[in-house]
Amino acid sequence: MANALLNIKNLKISFLRDGEWNEAVHGVSFEVPRGKTLGIVGESGSGKSVSNLAVMRLLNEKQSKITADEIILDGKDILNLNENQMHDIRGKRIAMIFQEPMTSLNPVFQCGFQVTEAILAHEKVTEEEAKARVISLFKKVMLPRPEAIYKSYPHELSGGQKQRVMIAMALACNPELLIADEPTTALDVTVQKEILKLLKQLQQGVPENSESSKFSERSDNTVPTPLSMIFISHDLGVVSEVSDYILVMHDGRVVEFGESQEILNNPQDPYTKGLLACRPPMDYRLKRLPIVKEFLDGTWKEDADFKQQLIVTQEERDAHLKEIYSREPILKVEHLKTWFPLKKGLFNRVYDKVKAVDDVSFEVYPGETLGLVGESGCGKTTLGRSILRLVEPSEGKIIFEGKDVMSLSGNDLREYRKHAQIVFQDPYSSLNPKMRIGDAIAEPMLVHGLEPDAKKRRDKVCELLTEVGLQPEHYQRYPHEFSGGQRQRICIARALAVHPKLIICDESVSALDVSVQAQVLNLLNRLKKDFGFTYVFISHDLSVVRFMSDRILVMYNGRPVELGDADEIFNNPKNEYTKKLINAIPKINDNYGCPAGRNL
Repeated sequence: MANALLNIKNLKISFLRDGEWNEAVHGVSFEVPRGKTLGIVGESGSGKSVSNLAVMRLLNEKQSKITADEIILDGKDILNLNENQMHDIRGKRIAMIFQEPMTSLNPVFQCGFQVTEAILAHEKVTEEEAKARVISLFKKVMLPRPEAIYKSYPHELSGGQKQRVMIAMALACNPELLIADEPTTALDVTVQKEILKLLKQLQQGVPENSESSKFSERSDNTVPTPLSMIFISHDLGVVSEVSDYILVMHDGRVVEFGESQEILNNPQDPYTKGLLACRPPMDYRLKRLPIVKEFLDGTWKEDADFKQQLIVTQEERDAHLKEIYSREPILKVEHLKTWFPLKKGLFNRVYDKVKAVDDVSFEVYPGETLGLVGESGCGKTTLGRSILRLVEPSEGKIIFEGKDVMSLSGNDLREYRKHAQIVFQDPYSSLNPKMRIGDAIAEPMLVHGLEPDAKKRRDKVCELLTEVGLQPEHYQRYPHEFSGGQRQRICIARALAVHPKLIICDESVSALDVSVQAQVLNLLNRLKKDFGFTYVFISHDLSVVRFMSDRILVMYNGRPVELGDADEIFNNPKNEYTKKLINAIPKINDNYGCPAGRNL
């Protein structure tokens, strides 16, 4: 491209491990046009983030080795610049938004001070001028109460607000290139949509009716170059919302590059086709999701008959629902409330209450998956934990197989928790890093007095590992030796160890790559079919919930706003909040899944 701002040729990155250099990025080349957005897509470990950290020269020089024919920024090779020269480029000419805003912001400093510090480091302005610019930036990134947020600490803001602070910090010195590394992965779909829209607006210039002047105006009144962006993600759907061009990476190599619509509508590489296909479809229901491995090893077939076999027909779904709802409910939740007191003063006087769960009622039937959906803070996780009494409810009833869970204590409560298990959102923090995963899976058996014989217990663990797609030899390994998807499988195996009847999956796939997510969702559905499990599936992603669920309960501000058949809610939502959630789902061409579904 003749008008490229950044030009990278033959980038190679190696890391030192056990005294040997191991190459992780193998000769990557790409360009970023001025004023355009390049989306870089790939699974964890594909090299997409580390390639851009190499451009910023943020890799540990003792543990990494970077070589390239050239890394040209606006006509200047930055590959061999010293640290002082790179300091002048970072933040001022190239800025980066990192994936997790909470770890990127210093928890002991106010948000406004941290953005002001970035301006003072690069520009000769007074503190008052820098503060005024930060307030203006906070308005431009549409933060509410910008003056108050200037004085707020990171823990006082929501995830979406912290990410907006990070965007303001990245834009503080009017960079020419903005690198956004998974900036929406941990956010709700509605917040994600707002952030994507915001990035696009900022690139083009804030609309004239904005509270402040155009984003692109500099303090010295010179006309800046258009903002170029690199947007990194594992999700092609997210990238499709903002990118002009898409670069697909796999195992440290570029496998496909082109204009966004060409890549999305006519992908050529099997890996790209797999990434597109493994997202839950919008307009039909599948028995299982395609996975990337099928496209790479050639087991996925392009003929319509093969794809048609994976589609759930209306007759099959009707028969499935009729069987489920002919039984008595396994779980009844009646007028459940979980309120948390707010205290202040020397004597911890209660002055208010947070109504995390506020008068929620529903039933779950044996063999059913009830989807529980809503944004962060809506009470869905608290509701899941209240059902298990990991958080004590304030009022209401929880009836499990005819027994009042609220009246249970001691051994009776422990027996209930044997039949009702939970899989948490973050598998790494759910596992003891000092405990071998085989022992972690066996621990619930010891707690509940199952399989007292050590050899039989070990055999059972090896059987569970095989069941969730791992190997018996993994027994002796520690959690850090596994990927995120594998750790989630370990947590699922641990939940299965006590033969539960009800499993609560709390955002159990939200942090996973879309390809790994598809594998875990398929696994959960297979286990449900094989063992007759009942699920309460909690997520903020309505497309994932719809794929998994028979019915969906939508929550907002601690209260249920809609409950009904999953397909009916998805296709014909009644509540405005539900419509907002559905409209926030990134929508792209999914012809490489099951196009025959459109003809059903």
